[in-house]
Amino acid sequence: MNPYSIRKVRYEELDSCTQLIRECFDTVAQEFQLTIQNCPTNGAFIKLEHLKADWNKGNMMFGLYIDENMAGFMQLEQKGPVVYELEKLAVLPEYRHMGYGLALIQFAVQTVAELSAHKITIGIIEENTRLKKWYQSQGFLHTGTKKFNHLPFTVGFMEINIL
Repeated sequence: MNPYSIRKVRYEELDSCTQLIRECFDTVAQEFQLTIQNCPTNGAFIKLEHLKADWNKGNMMFGLYIDENMAGFMQLEQKGPVVYELEKLAVLPEYRHMGYGLALIQFAVQTVAELSAHKITIGIIEENTRLKKWYQSQGFLHTGTKKFNHLPFTVGFMEINIL
């Protein structure tokens, strides 16, 4: 794993973040045959305006940088007094399976703990068993599923408690 840093992204970087999220989520969109027609909310189709709206809501956004180039991204949204949702966790395909996703999760856990919160939740494509197993290997517990009529997959819910 190359040396890296994780820091809050700046507003001026949101366009770069949008492009990175699209590229990262495109591999999953292809694997699960997601299109802008059948799943317009998937990260593969995210628009800059959506990320700006998340920014304006106060969501925290972080980039993982290698040699000053963004190679990963994640977003934390407060869902309750002690709960944050981890969203848009993304690592560029050429940097996957090198520990950067784990580094982002560890950073998220540390950040949420520093905010005196106790839980991180996530939602994933339930049929993505590889991703589900990966999150479980990081300490996330599967808490349930839900089928939404507007999505072509089942959403799996997971969480990790922070002591």
